Amino acid sequence: MKQDISLKTPYITLGQLLKIADLIQTGGQAKWFLAENDVYVNEALESRRGKKLYPDDVIKVNDKMIKLKAGK
Repeated sequence: MKQDISLKTPYITLGQLLKIADLIQTGGQAKWFLAENDVYVNEALESRRGKKLYPDDVIKVNDKMIKLKAGK
């Protein structure tokens, strides 16, 4: 499943993205979620919830692919 998310800011953290994408309910769950699931940012395994994500980054979580786009 592919999802596009538009950013209203120059970047977003991985923890914030997981919440926006409805993969977690609260920001506090990000650490647990990243420990239990393989999350790839631009095809590199990532486990830091504070990782900054920018437009054109591609995030893969389980069977979900998220593409970040610049907002207006």
